Amino acid sequence: MVSWSTLRPILSKLISKTSRNGVLQRQMSDHRTFPYAPTRFQWLKFKDLMHLYISLGVIPLGLVTLYCNVFIGPATLSEIPEDYEPKHWEYYRHPISRFLARYILPCPQQEYEKYLHHIFEEEEKKRIRALESQVKQKMKERQDYQAYYYRPVLGKYHRVSKETADYIDSIKGD
Repeated sequence: MVSWSTLRPILSKLISKTSRNGVLQRQMSDHRTFPYAPTRFQWLKFKDLMHLYISLGVIPLGLVTLYCNVFIGPATLSEIPEDYEPKHWEYYRHPISRFLARYILPCPQQEYEKYLHHIFEEEEKKRIRALESQVKQKMKERQDYQAYYYRPVLGKYHRVSKETADYIDSIKGD
């Protein structure tokens, strides 16, 4: 081992890249520099989330759809007993459509009744507006007051004033 130590100065002179005049030179011929580029964080985050959602959503739903199409298949028509009334989801042919109609989507009858209620409410508003315009027209014809004869009061202020009046009556005495 001692012999290797004696060869060290000779080997270091052969291996070193110093010039003949003794000036040290830079040993950076690799061109490994830090690139000055915009960040790719958003792109990488988007790719990660896209792969996550595909693996969590698209693949399982594709497998469920494949299973339904291969093993269950579409519904077929059959004879219905006289006293049986089919449910609203039984009119769909595909099993996934049936599942969605039964458990997720609202009943068509319920939607129809909500729509009828909306129409009724709008009709009531229309009647009230027509009545209000008739009242204004009559007030204009008869040269009556140009406004309604009431002062709008919120209920909470009425309750507060009533409670205050009751309190004053209770401490006033007879």
